[in-house]
Amino acid sequence: MNTPKSNPLLDIEGLPRFSEIRPEHVTPAVDVLLEHARAAVDRAADPATPATWANILDAVEDGTEGLGRAWEIIGHLNAVADTPELRAAYSENLPRVTEFSASVGQNLALFDKYKAIAAGPEFAGLSPARKKILDNEMRGFRLGGAELPEDQKPRFAEIQEEQASLAKRFSDHVLDATNKFSLVVTDETEIAGLPDDDKAAARAAADRDGLEGWKFTLHFPSYFPVLQYADNRALREKLYRANVTRASELGPKFGDGDAGWDNTGIVVEQLALRREEAQMLGFKNYAEVSLEPKMAESPAQVLEFLEDLARRARPYAEKDWEELQAFAAKSLGIDKLQPWDTAYASEKLRQQRYAFSETEVRQYFPLPKVLDGLFRVAGTLFDVTIRPQEAETWHPDVRFFRIERNGELVAQFYMDLFAREGKRGGAWMDSARTRKRLHDGALQTPVAYLVCNFPAPVGEKPALLPHDDVITLFHEFGHGLHHMLTQVEDAGVAGINGVEWDAVELPSQFMENFCWEWDVLEHMTAHVDTGAALPRSLFDKMVAARNFQSGLMMLRQLVFSDFDMHLHYDFDPRGPESVLEVSRRINDRLHVTPQADFSRWPNTFSHIFAGGYAAGYYSYKWAEVLSADAYAAFEEAAKVSGTVLDTSTGARYRDEILAVGGSREAMESFIAFRGRAPQVDALLRHSGMSAS
Repeated sequence: MNTPKSNPLLDIEGLPRFSEIRPEHVTPAVDVLLEHARAAVDRAADPATPATWANILDAVEDGTEGLGRAWEIIGHLNAVADTPELRAAYSENLPRVTEFSASVGQNLALFDKYKAIAAGPEFAGLSPARKKILDNEMRGFRLGGAELPEDQKPRFAEIQEEQASLAKRFSDHVLDATNKFSLVVTDETEIAGLPDDDKAAARAAADRDGLEGWKFTLHFPSYFPVLQYADNRALREKLYRANVTRASELGPKFGDGDAGWDNTGIVVEQLALRREEAQMLGFKNYAEVSLEPKMAESPAQVLEFLEDLARRARPYAEKDWEELQAFAAKSLGIDKLQPWDTAYASEKLRQQRYAFSETEVRQYFPLPKVLDGLFRVAGTLFDVTIRPQEAETWHPDVRFFRIERNGELVAQFYMDLFAREGKRGGAWMDSARTRKRLHDGALQTPVAYLVCNFPAPVGEKPALLPHDDVITLFHEFGHGLHHMLTQVEDAGVAGINGVEWDAVELPSQFMENFCWEWDVLEHMTAHVDTGAALPRSLFDKMVAARNFQSGLMMLRQLVFSDFDMHLHYDFDPRGPESVLEVSRRINDRLHVTPQADFSRWPNTFSHIFAGGYAAGYYSYKWAEVLSADAYAAFEEAAKVSGTVLDTSTGARYRDEILAVGGSREAMESFIAFRGRAPQVDALLRHSGMSAS
């Protein structure tokens, strides 16, 4: 089981052999790959090894690539195809991989080799990309504890291992709590108001379990339509309560010790460990550590940025909330809006005001047509062709594609788009392979995973996407384009690698804008029954409703961002105030809508407790300023060319933003594309919060 032939995780020559990978392959593969990686690091750190790029950076990259690629596959499968056996294998090996990573970051002898290259004669001849890699690596050593006294390094490594283990447990608890809950309704009158498509999906879910009636779960495509459409207020409350108490002391008690799936203690322990890590490194708080490799200069600057947006958004949010309360009282008989009423009342108000429903819109977005439209946008703007291709996958629903330019392979990607049990919620892009020039002169092309959780098709009809899901698909594909269209040939700064975290959302949010363009939608819509394109009259209503409750939505995101930053900046996890109390205090200060007393939403905030966004959630809004301003260049070009699918602007965006990846500072790339520093005006205009 320890050869590439017998163990598919040891084979990195081509695409992953998903049909052959089994949980029992994990530990033997990690054994071999860890030994190989340690030997490569030891050789590079040896005093007898000359400090050159080839001897140090190339050698370490070559020696650790197998471990990195295999662990990416294992982590990916853990997220999209969770089983008890795979989870056990992942959990068993996570401390070993984390310990190795921490040991590399703390290796002072290796750090000295990097410093010697930076100070030596070879440095002047390095490409800008390689100089950037070297700079990033040396910063990584400093943040990895390489300069700590030797007697402190074991504790620092222990902190890294504990944090990795806690993040894994946090994520497992959220997934288990989500999967465990189900609600079966046997009386159809109780689900009055629910669209036929959603009822059919619930019926199919019940049928799969051999049950009568309609089965609802806490997976978003099942749960949210109930909140949005069900007339039964008690049913809405039941599902809402179950959702916001997941992985808390108010949720079901199953598994994982006395606390069950309650993440409360895990959150406190994570925050305490991050604080300890920061102090060991000489920082006042973990927020400062997090911002070291980002565009933002300080926690204070981030908080000022968030507060400024909140001030601008608040008048619009107050107006949104007042209108919704008045409408609910007058038209729905709801005198006091509760959190489980807001999505329902908002949908009713939107239907009244704009005379259309999401259900009506969804009929025009069958997935195959949406994909055609998405690929048309990418092909037109960036001069590429996207074609389906055969490859081994981890589930029958997964599809595989290749991107070509002038007939030559540029990149490939997997698409796993439907929600199912054993799959983590949310949507994301991840790297399966990075572009780089190999030592034999061949070019390794990039491969990406694109993962969403859309409603699966029911019966003979294709999956029908709400417009919000179309936006999500464009968003994740934007990340994918950043990874796949890079022209950098050094893996450390190719694609999304080395890009400042608060700029990495620029290409994803940028792509969302095309979902609001007639140029695009008329070519990517076809009614599921008639084949007719989206009527222009319905499109105009959608655009008119685009900023419906945008004030409320912006404040909601700002609450998450402010909460995250304060937790890692000025909150004492061992102090008298709880994490939950912080969330309530910040919500009460920034938002206009109250939280439910029983809400425990921090316990499922996976972005910051299991997803790498700690003290970085603000980056969504930070990057939205960049993306809106970048898209404004296409709006300006459309005034001349007549279309936002302007090929010359697209080529410039590709060359100055996507192609360069992390090989230079994000601000430098933005200015190279836009000709100036970013401005907030376009974001406010797109959000309906400016006079223009």
